[in-house]
Amino acid sequence: MTIYTGGCQCGAIRFRVSGELKDSSICHCRMCQKAFGAYYAPLVSVRGAEFEWTRGKRKKFRSSNVVERGFCGDCGTPLTYEAPDGMAIAAGAFDDPSSVPPTIQWGVEGKIGFVDHLHELPGERTEADLTAGSFLHELVSYQHPDHDTQVWPPEDRA
Repeated sequence: MTIYTGGCQCGAIRFRVSGELKDSSICHCRMCQKAFGAYYAPLVSVRGAEFEWTRGKRKKFRSSNVVERGFCGDCGTPLTYEAPDGMAIAAGAFDDPSSVPPTIQWGVEGKIGFVDHLHELPGERTEADLTAGSFLHELVSYQHPDHDTQVWPPEDRA
């Protein structure tokens, strides 16, 4: 049985999924755009799999009469889309988002035209931005690592 793990950016909330995940999508509807603060929302349904929260408790926002959106109350990471037919997890919240590639797009009536051309933009590695601000040379990430931890944050940073 395949095990997937993930959580929010700060590590206050963690989850584990056991089983096959076969319904991964991108939603372009305006509600998802606003919920994620992005051009679209990548979501992975956990219907039919064993899902558990292993750390913390998400906050929820009722975005419509039938849907709630879960997020981390500490760092704001979008985490869930919860509807009567099941729950989907934000693909970027998985420790290995590449393991859950999308297979369909929903809400295409709200798709922003340039999204189909993003791959045509020039690309730079993160390090290329070091010349833009000297503060980046001293950057220390407080983001939770992409794996489960016994304690977070580490004692030396708490």
